[in-house]
Amino acid sequence: MVVSVAEAKTKVTLVGTVLAKQGVEFIYEGEAAECDTCKVKKACNNLQIGRKYRIVSVRSTHHECMVHLNGATAVEVMEAPITALINADMAIVNSKIKIDLSCNKSDCRSYPLCRPDGVVDGEKYIVIDVLGNASDICPKGRALKLVDIKPA
Repeated sequence: MVVSVAEAKTKVTLVGTVLAKQGVEFIYEGEAAECDTCKVKKACNNLQIGRKYRIVSVRSTHHECMVHLNGATAVEVMEAPITALINADMAIVNSKIKIDLSCNKSDCRSYPLCRPDGVVDGEKYIVIDVLGNASDICPKGRALKLVDIKPA
């Protein structure tokens, strides 16, 4: 599913200048200890911890930064869709779901899709697209579908 910038809600934040490129996706991990004394820390730390974001445009504003090499640059971001494997019976476009993060089979090839980065345990998500069946058979015997989701 393609979401245009005009349709999606964007937010201005600061990221390391090296990362400030349109299309780059990242998981916001929170404020660093070095941010305590920074005068623009509110502009850098205005995202939700654990959420996945995509840079949709880069602005010309630049700030010195004690955390990022070459400083920080202002960017517009939007929450990025997360690709995940979910139970097939929940794979219905526009349905609200909770992701089951109980799988502990870290040696399974599908593990990163069953526990994708950017999913916050206990939060609800909306299925925005069903991409197809899982490419591998689940070792737990679950029928899985590959989907794109976004926070509800």
